[in-house]
Amino acid sequence: MWFCSPLYPFVISFLLWLNCGMLIVMSLALIYISLGTNLGDRMVNLRLAQAALPPEIQVMALSSVYETEPWGFPDQPPFLNLVLKAQTSLSAPALLATLKSIERNLGRRPTFRYGPRLIDLDILLYGSLVLDTPMLTIPHPKLAERAFVLVPMAELDPDLVHPILRKTILELLTQVGDKGVTRFA
Repeated sequence: MWFCSPLYPFVISFLLWLNCGMLIVMSLALIYISLGTNLGDRMVNLRLAQAALPPEIQVMALSSVYETEPWGFPDQPPFLNLVLKAQTSLSAPALLATLKSIERNLGRRPTFRYGPRLIDLDILLYGSLVLDTPMLTIPHPKLAERAFVLVPMAELDPDLVHPILRKTILELLTQVGDKGVTRFA
């Protein structure tokens, strides 16, 4: 059962009494997810992705929306990006599966690496979890290099510490700079 997993000692815990009188400790992980889009009506895409989040992902805060230059493959339209801060009862792999399902349901189709996309949902941080598997790496492996996620993360939690690099989001942003990132809405 997910709430018995030894991977969650770092999460926020709360108690819930069930009708039968059993006490269950449920854990909520503090997560940061990036949302990006550069095809179609970009603002609508971001809104639809937020609306598609299941109840197991409780949004606590949203950054502003930023327009950003493409990263990795420059010959494409600019992106709109934002970061959301949330709590979830989902395990990290279940969260990834949920986000990929939302992408598919909103119409994302496979393309080439760093290519244009209707919607892109990425797990940036999952509590202080450090995970490196063939399917999922947390923290996001490019987090410290990408102004388009560091700028909105710094808006939400500038003093948040990267669990591997041991630097704050603001320190990482200072190293990278905010070139090519403009507040959109």
